[in-house]
Parts: sequence; C-alpha cells; structure tokens
Amino acid sequence: MARDRNKGGARGPSQRQLRVGETIRRALAEVLMRGEAHGLGMAAASITVTEVRPSPDLRQATVYVMPLGGRDPEGAIAALMEARGEIRRSVDRRLSLKYSPDLKFVIDDTFDRYDETRAMLNRDTVRRDLEG
Repeated sequence: MARDRNKGGARGPSQRQLRVGETIRRALAEVLMRGEAHGLGMAAASITVTEVRPSPDLRQATVYVMPLGGRDPEGAIAALMEARGEIRRSVDRRLSLKYSPDLKFVIDDTFDRYDETRAMLNRDTVRRDLEG
C-alpha cells in the first residue's frame, strides 16, 4: 500500500486523472464545436470547456465551462444538463475508457477570481506595501 507523502492526506490528481481529464476536455470541445448535442438551448449556446477533473476511479467528471462572453451561465448549464446523455454518448464514442464517466457541468469562476485578484493588487494600500 502506498503511503501518503502529504501531511493531512491532501493529494493532487494523478497523472492518469490529468491525462484522462484532458482527453475528455478535447472530446467535449469537439462535440460542442460540431453541434452534435441537441437540446433546447444548445443551438444558440457557444460554450468553452476550460477544464475537466475526473474522480480517482474515473467514473465521474466535473466539467468546468464558460459560455461565450460570460452571458447567461445558468442557461448554459441548463442546456448542457438537458443534453447530458447525448453528450456523454458522443464523448464515449471518441474515448477508449472502460467506463463512460458521468458528467457534471459547473461554471468556471477562475476568470472572476483573476479579476478580483487584479483589483486587489491595484488598490493604493496594496501598491504602497508592494513598492515599499
């Protein structure tokens, strides 16, 4: 049995998880780009898949997405959830995994956090501390 090298038991994703996540991300991007997913909101939605994080057993995957221009994120998630079965089948055809992962779509808030960090670093008090 392998020992956990990190104190507290927190470990990052394995190389396999990272590789499978990137493979799923590319397959999803291709499915969405080609318009293979049909649903009420999928035709009008232009969605970017920013990251996919599979679970350690590769049976579930959290898909981080961002609609073009950040418009109507709730509508984009609803459209993806409605077409989830069809998306999953299309992705599964492109992959050679033992199990087709169950996809959970969430909005990627990374860009919002970048903006918050940038705004914080531009404050006069923070600039003064950084320069001094």
